[in-house]
Amino acid sequence: MVAVKEEKSLEEGLLKLKNQNDASGCRITACVILSTFVAICGSFSFGVSVGYTSGAEVGMIKDMGLSIAEFSAFGSFSTLGATFGALFSGKMAIMLGRKGTMWVSDILCITGWLCIAFAKDVLWLNIGRFSSGIGLGLISYVVPVYIAEITPKHVRGTFTFSNQLLQNCGLAMVYFCGNFINWRMMALLGALPCFIQGIGLFFVPESPRWLAKASTDKELENSLLRLRGRDADISSEASEIQVMTKMLESDSKSSFSDLLQRKYRHTLVVGIGLMLIQQFSGSTAVLCYANTIFRKAGFSVAIGSTLLGIFVVPKAMIGLILVDKWGRRPLLLASASGMCLFCMFIGLAFTLQKMQLLLELTPVFTFICVTLYIASYAIGVGGLPWVIMSEVFPMNIKVTAGSIVTLASWSSSSVVTYAFNFLFEWSTQGTFYIFGAVGGAALVFIWFLVPETKGLSLEEIQLSLIREPDEINHT
Repeated sequence: MVAVKEEKSLEEGLLKLKNQNDASGCRITACVILSTFVAICGSFSFGVSVGYTSGAEVGMIKDMGLSIAEFSAFGSFSTLGATFGALFSGKMAIMLGRKGTMWVSDILCITGWLCIAFAKDVLWLNIGRFSSGIGLGLISYVVPVYIAEITPKHVRGTFTFSNQLLQNCGLAMVYFCGNFINWRMMALLGALPCFIQGIGLFFVPESPRWLAKASTDKELENSLLRLRGRDADISSEASEIQVMTKMLESDSKSSFSDLLQRKYRHTLVVGIGLMLIQQFSGSTAVLCYANTIFRKAGFSVAIGSTLLGIFVVPKAMIGLILVDKWGRRPLLLASASGMCLFCMFIGLAFTLQKMQLLLELTPVFTFICVTLYIASYAIGVGGLPWVIMSEVFPMNIKVTAGSIVTLASWSSSSVVTYAFNFLFEWSTQGTFYIFGAVGGAALVFIWFLVPETKGLSLEEIQLSLIREPDEINHT
């Protein structure tokens, strides 16, 4: 009874504090911008890794004498390593902090890229790909979490979505430069942002939410003062973070069994479901093997990859601009609708090609649909699952839940990456009809289950999701 009263008093205190925090939480300082930039440097390397197989395929197979099976295995080693890294991402982010985890990921990614750049045989290629993959598994979890925890709530979606923007910049670099730069040089370019991030982390503060759980109140306040400005009144925000952290720590200790509690099931289903949608709707396959698709359709690989490299970044800018204006749900619904529609059109294009109909139009039609598919992916499904993952899980289960969600993303990505070439050989049109069907199912899932988190602080989001099951029970 005493514990229940204490929890209610904590909730009441948090609800009182949230209105006080609205005014002080609206400041965007140079420190927030710098911290976000440093964090998303790793995302550039992420994008290079995703598109690397597309840009390096011809040169690597020729120089190293790889078979299609060996090259497919090389491509999947990244997602396999990321799956392994995802297992430890949440626990490492708690033990070492957000900055410490990013340092570990930098070391792994740099080591991996150097192994690829100077590889003499297939073994070193695979070791390098696996090492960088582990680093990517850590980056994919800790970067959006760190950005969400340091930014003011009214721009949190935009800043967190910049993670996706830098991924697209890395992707664009591979698509554009893959026609002119040797695959070994591209590997060195993939390592460069990790060097920049490793140095930049010395100059940015640790996440105040992590400090509230793992350190002293003084360090929490110093972090907030750096992020909000030395003359800012951070008392309300600091109190809100401390109250929520205390309430959650008294509730549970982030074990797997805690996730089975009724009040956390909804957020776990949303987190895992969005990651499965992101992968099984075909995004990884299209991004990794865009050149293979163009070649099959009869469209010029050089022209196709160059144009994708030019347009992929402006596409991501649309999502960056709209995420805090439209909200998460509308963008996700628009994104999933586009992915479903254009996958069906790509399947139709290959069906016409197989039937020997409109052969002169099929290559251009396929290129347009692939471009619009990637555009649809970039504005929502590409980045928003990571944004929402970083928002909906409270601190006490963020370790376990975040690791499981990240694991779901990378394990499903590994399956899609490895299986795509075999599916493509089985049925070119059927492969995209399957991806389109997943996009259609995604619309139903998003409409009924995904909450809107626009304009709410992390503590407000978590409190509303925790209270919801109890309110349902009382009614």
